[in-house]
Amino acid sequence: MPARRRPRYRGEVEPHPDATPAPALDAVPLPRPPQSPPRSPTAHPTSTAERGSFCLAVCACGWKGPARRSRDLARQDAAGHESAAGA
Repeated sequence: MPARRRPRYRGEVEPHPDATPAPALDAVPLPRPPQSPPRSPTAHPTSTAERGSFCLAVCACGWKGPARRSRDLARQDAAGHESAAGA
C-alpha cells in the first residue's frame, strides 16, 4: 500500500477566528510628546518612537529617521538632525 502524501504547503494560513487583525504600520500614528511651552522657531525637539522591534527618531518638524533595531543609533540620528537643523 503506498504511503499517503501530505498536501503541499501553498503559502496560505487560515487566520485564527478570534484574532484581531493588526493594523498596518502607516495606519498607526506615531506617539506625540505632550504639549510643552513654545520653543524658538529654530528649535527641533526630537524623541524616539518604537514600532514593533524597530526604533526611529522623530522630530516636531515632521522629520523621521530610518527605522533601526538599535535605540542608541536612533538617538544618534536624532542628535544628528538637531545639530544639522541648528547649523
